[in-house]
Amino acid sequence: MDKINIGGQAVLEGVMMRAPRAMAIAVRRPNGEIVIRREQSPPLSERFPIVKLPLLRGAVALVTSLIIGIKALNFSANEALVEEEEEGQEAKKEELSSWALAGTMVVAFGFGIALFFVLPLYLTKLLVPVMGDNNILFNLVDGLIRVVVFLLYIWSIARMKDIQRVFQYHGAEHKTIFAFEAGVELSLENVRHFSRLHPRCGTSFLLIVMLVSIAVFSLIPKAWPFVYKALSRVVLLPLIAGISYEFLKWSAKNDRHPLVKLVITPGLALQRLTTREPDDDQLEVAIRSVQEALDENAGYRDDRIVV
Repeated sequence: MDKINIGGQAVLEGVMMRAPRAMAIAVRRPNGEIVIRREQSPPLSERFPIVKLPLLRGAVALVTSLIIGIKALNFSANEALVEEEEEGQEAKKEELSSWALAGTMVVAFGFGIALFFVLPLYLTKLLVPVMGDNNILFNLVDGLIRVVVFLLYIWSIARMKDIQRVFQYHGAEHKTIFAFEAGVELSLENVRHFSRLHPRCGTSFLLIVMLVSIAVFSLIPKAWPFVYKALSRVVLLPLIAGISYEFLKWSAKNDRHPLVKLVITPGLALQRLTTREPDDDQLEVAIRSVQEALDENAGYRDDRIVV
């Protein structure tokens, strides 16, 4: 039997897990009940083989993960904050429409680009009279400011009480994935002993993106106007995501090599901010999410196949 790779994301009071052709979201309601949403989600590469190409698959994975992540967050927010009326009827839930989802994605991308790419570029431009017009130094300072802004952002949101609970579910997600990869039974007793720091974490991916961008942006001519430089960061983002994705996949397969261990150490260290030790209730939700995703994946059928 082929090895199945799974990945996940912490959401509000829950965990979303993705198997190769299915996903499941498990959320704990205020009354303690765990509510599940399952759906089949075959990869785009099955319909469009071109997206399997190196670099391109990383950009596609980034957009796909963002879409699925926003949907999962919307579902978890509706379920985790649901209130019951006096008659015992649940409050009406509203799902994001396609237009609302698209708008949310645009806002998310815009905020991320403005905060982590345009702002550091602008601050670096202000420092040119001090540090001179050296292109290498310019990009190093730009990259350093970008990393600092990213770390300050993570540090600041980590202080919020609600986000700390999300980070606990993040830790539960990692522990459960580790247990699944180790091939042990997904029980509380087994899962709680695994590490909450995982080399394939999205946090590590974002840090890699920050570092790769330093090298890529160094190719931009220093004579370009500020507006062109800012726009180039948007245009080059898919390439940066593709390179970062390939590096993350490679490092995950070679995580026992001493050099790889050294390279991935900063990402693992950053996860000490973005994960917290979960309690058993949170581990139970993560375990349920994996089990439901695997069950849905096992029942996958391709309607294009005629028997």
